[in-house]
Amino acid sequence: MRGFSRWAAKYAVPALAICALMEVPVGANASDEFNSGYSGRDIAFRLDKGNCLACHVIPGGEAPGNIGPPLIAMKSRYSSRELIRKLIWDPELIKPGITMPPFGKNQILSESEIERLVDFIWAL
Repeated sequence: MRGFSRWAAKYAVPALAICALMEVPVGANASDEFNSGYSGRDIAFRLDKGNCLACHVIPGGEAPGNIGPPLIAMKSRYSSRELIRKLIWDPELIKPGITMPPFGKNQILSESEIERLVDFIWAL
């Protein structure tokens, strides 16, 4: 249980606090009208979705973070689109100890949102 407590302090508690402040529904899914119209770029750039810009430099993004690697030349850096999808779903499976949140495993993003996000990132 100690490992879970560390994880909760690092990811779950801050994420829930942000959602509460922004009045974002937790565990929303693709069937929700709220999620239906976002493009992969929207999901990557929106604070209430993937918010990839908080940690990554992404072409076209403003005020990027520098915690994670730049999201550029993705096809030359990753062998497959599926590998990027796995990193978004649960990055611990591929890179243990990584600070990136597990967007799919923790239902931060729906399956549909992850697919659109992967399409966007893979095209960078």
